Amino acid sequence: MIKCNQLRWGAPGQPLTPAIDIALAKGSLTGVIGANGSGKSSLLKVIAGLQKPLAGNVILQVPRRGGLSFLAQQHYLDRQFPITLEELVAAGFWGSQETPLQRRQRLRAVLKGWCLDGLERRPLMALSGGELQRALLARLSLADAPLLLLDEPHAALDEEGQALLWKHIHAWHAERRTLVVVCHDLAAVRRHLPQTLQIKSSGCVLAPSKDLILQQPRMQVA
Repeated sequence: MIKCNQLRWGAPGQPLTPAIDIALAKGSLTGVIGANGSGKSSLLKVIAGLQKPLAGNVILQVPRRGGLSFLAQQHYLDRQFPITLEELVAAGFWGSQETPLQRRQRLRAVLKGWCLDGLERRPLMALSGGELQRALLARLSLADAPLLLLDEPHAALDEEGQALLWKHIHAWHAERRTLVVVCHDLAAVRRHLPQTLQIKSSGCVLAPSKDLILQQPRMQVA
């Protein structure tokens, strides 16, 4: 599903890591960890085709229909843009061939599934950080992409919202979608993600999460 061949990325002339070769199988669920500035977000952008690599390439094997969905960090979103929560979520229907009735039914179900029913008419500027994050995640639920790249999807979510997030991530995984999740919560990585890619300036390691996280300082796991 995702294959990186001698991949290097970062600012021009300043690669963040040595060249890496990794392969993530179809239907896999992978975490990405590393220090601030290590290149986690930019790696997802390179995989998504939003940023060019410095060297090497990325090969994606995804169906044309559905393709991939990329959840960027919400600070990239213009909250002054004059649309409602419902309109933001409904953008997930882009390219869909469903009937208007099917769209309305699915939209209602997804809003309820992310505990957003009753907030449909609120403008983006009136949403809390957690409500906005759940709206962005709800948009992914409508897209039905076989490949999901999630950059810190837990950001701004309270405990209830994070439980909801992991519930959906496991449901997507059960549907044999491929997921790559950047996450700073090492305890959550160990609990929810079978394998993890650790990014360091000295190199990258892909290993079972329980093995990799045990090597981290205890204070980072707590």
